[in-house]
Amino acid sequence: MEQTSLGFPPLTVTVFIVLAVSALAIDLIAHRKDKPISLKNASIWCLFWLSIGLGFGGFLYVQHGADIASLYLTGYALEEVLSVDNLFVIMAIFAWFKIPNGYRHRVLYWGIMGAIVFRGIFVAIGTGLLALGPWVEMLFAVIVFFTAVMMLRSNHDGDEIEDYSRHPANRLVRRFFPVYPKLVGNHFLLSAEEVKADLARPENKDFVFHVKKNVRYATPLFLCVAVVEISDVMFAFDSVPAVIAVSREPLIVYSAMMFAVLGLRTFYFVLEALRNHLVHLEKAVIFLLFFVGFKLALNASEHIWHHGYEISATLSLGVVLAALAIGILSSFIFPAKDDN
Repeated sequence: MEQTSLGFPPLTVTVFIVLAVSALAIDLIAHRKDKPISLKNASIWCLFWLSIGLGFGGFLYVQHGADIASLYLTGYALEEVLSVDNLFVIMAIFAWFKIPNGYRHRVLYWGIMGAIVFRGIFVAIGTGLLALGPWVEMLFAVIVFFTAVMMLRSNHDGDEIEDYSRHPANRLVRRFFPVYPKLVGNHFLLSAEEVKADLARPENKDFVFHVKKNVRYATPLFLCVAVVEISDVMFAFDSVPAVIAVSREPLIVYSAMMFAVLGLRTFYFVLEALRNHLVHLEKAVIFLLFFVGFKLALNASEHIWHHGYEISATLSLGVVLAALAIGILSSFIFPAKDDN
């Protein structure tokens, strides 16, 4: 693990904040309407977010040198690749809640906002725990290895949709809000009057639902956001230690994760369109989790036994990019067999 200390230089922090907030504002203004996002449009926005992430890496190169830039780019690429499995889970969540394409970007927006907050908390806790000694790194390695093994053993059947009716987030929302089981536009919560107005519509004349006065009702859209948020929190338990394996510097780790996460909304729509083609990409994710676990364990053992072996930031970046490229290319060279 690299020990380069960047601290919090005012100029770097300012550029990071301004770039992230400005890009997010542009994205939100462009997608303020609830309409489906085409593959072409999503691809263009993916390039936009990629240019933002790489642009900040270029700034770090000019301002702080090649080593810092390599650490950032490794963390950025690693977070993007590891996010693939999380996006597959979100696809299953959308399918179960039957969320129309036009509303998915809105759900993803709130999911990303939650991811930014929780990752900031986890990065602060994770980098702080590393100060306790190398055994914490070994614990992080075990967590990452365990995640890789679970992914390796899991059976991902694209036609099987998990039941989210008993999901902890779903149950938690229902403890505080009664649920109106129909989508009403892009609303997350409805007043009793709004529920009555929806029930009065001709298409709902045969739908029976008892409305209580002065009560706010959650919609399936709100339940979906809650499940996405909790799922992302669980994912962060794996991805944060993985990116911390690249560097202990909080600013490098958080900026790499944040710029990667901000682009996930549009990356989701590209991945959704190509999921039947990128059949070997998840194997690349599993390989990288094993690689990151090995890197963490190697670094921890070096601190304990001083064997002198380590994996450089440049080599880490090369491994991440190579695994991503192989996962994509092999998916097109060796596509899934047609069962029909």
